[in-house]
Amino acid sequence: MYIKRMALYRFRNLSEKIVHFSDSLTIVVGENARGKTNILEAICCLISGEGFRESKEEELIEIGKSDMQLDGIFIVGENEHHYRILLQKGKSGTALKTFFVEKAHKGQKQYIAEQTKAVLFAPEQVEIITGAPSLRRLYFDHVIGSFDYSYKVHISNYEQALRKRNKILEYYHGGNIDEQLSFWDTYLMKEGAAITQTRQNYIEFLNNNSHLDGREFKIAYEKNEFSRERLQNKKELELKIHKTLIGPQKDDFTLYLLDKEGEAKNIQKYGSRSEQRLGIFWLKMNEIRYMEKELNIKPILLLDDVFSEFDHGNKERILNLIDEHQTIMTTTDKEFVGEIEKKNNNIKTVFV
Repeated sequence: MYIKRMALYRFRNLSEKIVHFSDSLTIVVGENARGKTNILEAICCLISGEGFRESKEEELIEIGKSDMQLDGIFIVGENEHHYRILLQKGKSGTALKTFFVEKAHKGQKQYIAEQTKAVLFAPEQVEIITGAPSLRRLYFDHVIGSFDYSYKVHISNYEQALRKRNKILEYYHGGNIDEQLSFWDTYLMKEGAAITQTRQNYIEFLNNNSHLDGREFKIAYEKNEFSRERLQNKKELELKIHKTLIGPQKDDFTLYLLDKEGEAKNIQKYGSRSEQRLGIFWLKMNEIRYMEKELNIKPILLLDDVFSEFDHGNKERILNLIDEHQTIMTTTDKEFVGEIEKKNNNIKTVFV
């Protein structure tokens, strides 16, 4: 399954844009801040139902507008399939998202089940390793949620319940609070256990596919489980600072690179920039591997200006991937486009 055409209306800074794609390689060329990355995000949104940069869904809508629309034509075999997403600002400040397949309204779960997948490569993703634990949690939530809709539901349920529990703690001014917290404690334990187990399953998949180009990685899952025993141990401090102190919202993940003797180096703390980028590449290659092996889906590759930052080794790895997947990439370098065209005749170039 590959994307043939996409129409964007009022998506971020693109009031109206129609893009035609090669089934092999499409290069989006333009200066910075012209909307190149927005085209990649629109593809991601059309496929997964969400972008990869917004903190609130309404940020996907062009400033000053009340709605946005994405239309895409995808090819399966010799047949065309039409997908559409509408996003409208609600009166309460929330956003309403509507999904269509062949002009028929679909629920989000069914829409995603009928779509393909996409894998994004971007230089700034090295922050998944070097940045705060929240960035690692966000990465794994996005990846796992892209192929496990029930996981997204558990995350949403957990976050809503956590806000309500924290609200009770926030307004605590003495007395017995156990009865007020009992329901939410039980609920959070159930949802938290589902989140922890799903994260653990994916980490096991990663560690079972630990090699990349002769290098070996492993990842440690540092669980922060939600349990009655841990709640009891933290109760006094929670009542003092009015906040929940345990649970998967505090999980972390540490990536290690193993040497020939099996010694593990924490590349978050001690890795070179090159090793950290290779670690991100390992994570991304396993996204592709999971989709191909476990889901039998060949994902679309989205490359956001990667050739300006990645070293020679990673560039070669990406060029090898382009030969096997439909790829949409962005660049500011027109000369680079000429170099690629010498190696690949089936290229479309889009200027923004």
